[in-house]
This record gives sequence, C-alpha cells and structure tokens, in this order.
Amino acid sequence: MLSTLLAFLGACTLIAASPGPSTVLIIKQSLHSRRSGFLTVLGNETGVFVWGVAAAFGLTALLTASQVAYDVMRIVGAGVLVYFGVQALRQARRMRRTGEAAEVWQDVERSGWSAYRAGLLLNLANPKAAVFALSFLPQFVPEGAPHLPAMVGLAAVWAVFEIGYYGLYVWFVGRMKTFLSRAGVRRRLEQVSGGVLLLLGARMALES
Repeated sequence: MLSTLLAFLGACTLIAASPGPSTVLIIKQSLHSRRSGFLTVLGNETGVFVWGVAAAFGLTALLTASQVAYDVMRIVGAGVLVYFGVQALRQARRMRRTGEAAEVWQDVERSGWSAYRAGLLLNLANPKAAVFALSFLPQFVPEGAPHLPAMVGLAAVWAVFEIGYYGLYVWFVGRMKTFLSRAGVRRRLEQVSGGVLLLLGARMALES
C-alpha cells in the first residue's frame, strides 16, 4: 500500500509540474494577491476532485463514449480559455493607458468567490481532465481493494497534494511582490498570460 501511494504521489508531481491552463491561471491570479491565487488553487482542485469522483462512478466514461458530448465540452472549454485570455489582455491594455498599476489592480481585485469560481470553471470545462482522471486513477487502486472508495480516496489525495504544490507557486509570486508590483512588469505578465491562454484555447478548439 505504501509503495502504491508513493508511486501515486510521484505521478501527481509529474502531472502538476506539466505546464497547462491551470498553471497559467493560478500564476495570473496570484499577481493580484496571494488570497486570489490560493482561492484559484482551491477552485481548481475542487474540479480535480469532482472529476475523480465522477470517474469513480463511471460518469466520465460517457465523454469517451460520446464524441458529441466530448466536442461540446471541448468547445466550451476553449471558450473559457479564450475568455480568460481576452480578460488578461484587456487589463494589460488598461494598464498601458493609465500607466498606473495600483489603480488597475484596485479595480480588478477579485472577490474570493470569483477567484475560486475561475479555478473551478477552468478545470470543469476541460474534457481532457475528465478523460485523464478516468485513465489515471484506476492504475493505482490496490489489488483487492474496493474500487469506489479507493478511487474517491485517491482523488482526494490528488487534490490535496496539488493544493500544496500549486500553493508554492502562489507563495513564490507573493515573495516577488515588490518586483511584480511595477506597472511595466505586471503589464507584460498580463500580456504573456493572456496570449498563452488564447493559444491554449485556440488549440483546444481546433483539436479533433
């Protein structure tokens, strides 16, 4: 059991370390405040747990069985990514126009629910996350263990582990607050994160 758990945590580390939309959004939100970044992490990991539980009950198998359902979720997910990307680019343009970081960030500071919702929405709108949970979690169910409780337990461990992992991102951005508070730096980071989110959204939309 211990060796299985260690292997599972190692796999979780590799998954979390792979850059993706969630990583970009978490860093982007952490530029606002640590609170915003951490609540985005909590939203994202709620989505991870939801997909894990759905996989345990076999619900995510519907996405692999129905191309139409998968395509609908894929287009919705692409739209979510494009929305966040456009939002970041608009904020960068406003910063360039005003030349003041504080004014813009005071205006766009997110409530706790908005930050949490952003992380949750980005994860739940990604059909790849659902399909991945379905293929990933069963590999680590110990032989002879009850399938459903084991899958739900692994999903919970996965989510909690990633809260700690992505929390390091939030902490690191917070440590660099003085440097990142400069208007030019924040504007450039918003441009980069917005561009990356737009590209990821376009790629998801065009995938077959």
